[in-house]
Amino acid sequence: MSEVNKTQEEIVAELLDKHQLSITTAESCTGGFIAGTLVNVPGISSWFREGYITYSNEAKERLLHVSHNTLETYGAVSAETAKEMAIGVKKAACTDISVVSTGIAGPDGGTKEKPVGLVYLACCLKEDIEIENIYFREIEAKYERLLFQPL
Repeated sequence: MSEVNKTQEEIVAELLDKHQLSITTAESCTGGFIAGTLVNVPGISSWFREGYITYSNEAKERLLHVSHNTLETYGAVSAETAKEMAIGVKKAACTDISVVSTGIAGPDGGTKEKPVGLVYLACCLKEDIEIENIYFREIEAKYERLLFQPL
């Protein structure tokens, strides 16, 4: 099967196998979707250890060891919280990699500073952490303009 015909999760599983790495997830706004996607791959249990759904701040603190001060200062939807989630879940599951999501799924709960559709994704590989923030409403609006603009 060529790379073009593979799903993203199949490619991830091949990379985990090739480099002999284990992975875990901690999800808030995605509610287990990332873990659910990974477990679609036959044999993923060789690399996927655990998945956490930590919707509440209390769960983030108790299970992932996110600092109460971080949650109070920056909020659950922040780069700081995503970083602490990524570090905490990797330690909790004793894995090489963690993938994390935290955001505001809506339809309510957004503010001007943190609107509905804002998501922080973090990936921690060994000691390196990458954090991205994505605003899904902007993406949706862009595609809407492209799809519905007059030809």
